Amino acid sequence: MNLKHIPKARPPLANLETVCLVAHAGSFSAAAAASGITHGAISRRIAAVENWLGVPIFERHGRGVMLTMDGQRFVGQVEHAFDIIDVAADQWRTRTGARLVRLSVGSSFAQLALFERLASLEAGPSPLKIQLDVRARNADIAGGEADVAIRYGRGHWPGLLAELLLPETLCPVAHPNIAAKLKGDAPERILAYPLLHDSDLTGWRAWFEDSGISLKGRAHDRRFEDYTLVLSAAESGLGIALARLPLATAWLKQSKLVLLDRRAVASPLANYMVTAKQERRPEVLDLIQRLRDSIGGGVQQLQRSRRT
Repeated sequence: MNLKHIPKARPPLANLETVCLVAHAGSFSAAAAASGITHGAISRRIAAVENWLGVPIFERHGRGVMLTMDGQRFVGQVEHAFDIIDVAADQWRTRTGARLVRLSVGSSFAQLALFERLASLEAGPSPLKIQLDVRARNADIAGGEADVAIRYGRGHWPGLLAELLLPETLCPVAHPNIAAKLKGDAPERILAYPLLHDSDLTGWRAWFEDSGISLKGRAHDRRFEDYTLVLSAAESGLGIALARLPLATAWLKQSKLVLLDRRAVASPLANYMVTAKQERRPEVLDLIQRLRDSIGGGVQQLQRSRRT
């Protein structure tokens, strides 16, 4: 008999889940209330795991419990194992329901363009379940953190396939009080106010270059991590922002921001759909096509209407 194939004795998964639940709840009573399991059943499950492990997982005190050092390491490993099980289940479970696709997107794009379209992107004869990952940093697609990402940049990410989704044009906007003082004066007057931007001055440099002005960073300009914060700051009168159109079109319609100059300068940055070069999964390709139709198609229609 090959002893390697004899399964080791392990606690039931329900007991391990209870350990994690108690660790987060901080007491047996709170875990019982959250799970609908009796306090006694919680206690027995914890005792069974501690007996199997051979060391205490929790220290008991008057107001509840806290993890021992061994308990912290053990719970961390168990939760990591549960994460692996969940990922495997998402990848291999029978596809009778909605197909899962992981989409990574920045906060501003999610708020300004994606949230209102999410239900329609998921719907249809062959439904999709879009698992959103909204983050500031780029997801590691090659490492499996996302299937599709919408990134803002110049379209060059080594080792990945990038497809243009939403190009943008740039127009300066400001609070009505600032707009009243400028009254359509030359672009140089805008430089008297703080320029609001997110990642860097790329957009502003492109806008001023169109007027023959070379822009350098100034100490009183204001940088924000998220583009929606840039728009909010402009609404509060903190300076002048660039409207990234059509991304910010809906926001501008509902805001009090005033267009300072109707010249629309093409942005050197745009929104791209990014995937692994070898991506062939039908559900991922399906989402890409839906994004083209919902967001990219809308842009094409807007461009056609401007020409007519």
